[in-house]
Amino acid sequence: MISKIQRRNKIKTRIRGKISGTAARPRMTVFRSNKQIYVQLVDDMAGKTLAAASSKGLEEGTKSEIAAKVGEAIAQKALAAGITEVVFDRNGYLFHGRVKSLADAARNGGLKF
Repeated sequence: MISKIQRRNKIKTRIRGKISGTAARPRMTVFRSNKQIYVQLVDDMAGKTLAAASSKGLEEGTKSEIAAKVGEAIAQKALAAGITEVVFDRNGYLFHGRVKSLADAARNGGLKF
C-alpha cells in the first residue's frame, strides 16, 4: 500500500518533469503544511527564488481565507518585480481548498497562468 506522502511525491515528480521556470516566466510553487501555506516564485534556470510569501503572522479567518491573502501578497510582489506570467506548480497537492484559493487570488491580483 502506498502512503499519502509517497503518492504526493510521485505526483510531484511527474509534474516537475513537465514544467520549469525561467526568469521571464517563473514557476510559482506552493507548499502547504497543516497550519501554514507558503508560495515562491522560482527561476529554475538560475536556481533562484525571485519572490516569496507565507501565511506566517496572518491569523484572522479560515485557512482558505488566509491562503487567499497569501495569493494576493505574492501577486503584489510579483508585479513589483516586473513579473506578470508564471507557471503554476501545485507541488503534488490537489487543486482545491487552500491551493485553489491561493491560485484564484493570485489571478485576481494580476498574475497570468
